[in-house]
Amino acid sequence: MTSPAAEPAPDVRGSSPAPSDASPSGRRRISGAVLAALGIVYVVWGSTYLGIRIVVETMPPFISAAGRFVVAGLILGALVAWRHGPSALKVTKPQLASAATVGLLLLLGGNGLVVLAETSVPSGLAALLIAVVPAWVVVLRRAFGERPGLGAYAGVSLGLAGLAVLTLPGLSGDVRIGGVLTVIAATVMWSVGSFSSSRLPMPANPFAASAYEMVAAGIGCALVALGRGEHHDFDPGDVSTRSWVALAYLVVFGSLLAFTAYAWLLHTAPLSLVATYAYVNPVVAVLLGALVLDERLSWPIAVGGTVVVAGVCLIVSTERRR
Repeated sequence: MTSPAAEPAPDVRGSSPAPSDASPSGRRRISGAVLAALGIVYVVWGSTYLGIRIVVETMPPFISAAGRFVVAGLILGALVAWRHGPSALKVTKPQLASAATVGLLLLLGGNGLVVLAETSVPSGLAALLIAVVPAWVVVLRRAFGERPGLGAYAGVSLGLAGLAVLTLPGLSGDVRIGGVLTVIAATVMWSVGSFSSSRLPMPANPFAASAYEMVAAGIGCALVALGRGEHHDFDPGDVSTRSWVALAYLVVFGSLLAFTAYAWLLHTAPLSLVATYAYVNPVVAVLLGALVLDERLSWPIAVGGTVVVAGVCLIVSTERRR
């Protein structure tokens, strides 16, 4: 949320901003490529909460996350080398360190904790809790000396109020409070990763950056899985067919397609525009959770989710006017 939505985001490598179309009135328009990438992130990422919930039915959380990200990262790296040549994967040590750091924040800290939490938290509730990410980004911006505006602060207040309501299922015993707190920790990690990605020396090719991020996160998830002892009782033969299918979906659509689209958007579009996914994903996730897994939509989830989404809408609309 560091740039107005009507202007291209600054290139993190110090080059000129990517050109964009302009209307006769002089106002810049959002390109078709950006809209297509946003559509992918909106719909596909909304469905990944359901996929994660199905995977962890019969597969340890960090083992599944490690397999997902390592496989997706290697495939994406191979595609980048095939499409643009091996030189596209060349990075400096600072760029590699930055990509690894962002990958660990976004995918190990952010996504990995969500995978862990969904062993005890409904997929729709997890998605609604994660919708508060733009509010944390505003808090980070203020901590670094920026002044987001009164509308953004009001949105943060709404988002945090909604977050408080969303914790009620955990406080009442309907779900495990530890799972709810784990998702909240994941939102903070994801926010820090998103905030940092435009301020670190990332690889020049955003798809190569995504590949390095996913491989680094996959290795991190594997180490966490070993530390948790997930491998002791893990037998691939005990994993259900639907969990394998869901894992394949997460690799191809959740990681290769949606995360790559998100990473590209972070390099190309204003963060205030990219952040709009946060109030579309929960709607998709809640609907799929109810339709496929018969997840109950309790009043705290309905009310808290509505308040969070309203807060996010206020934040994004405020930023797009700045």
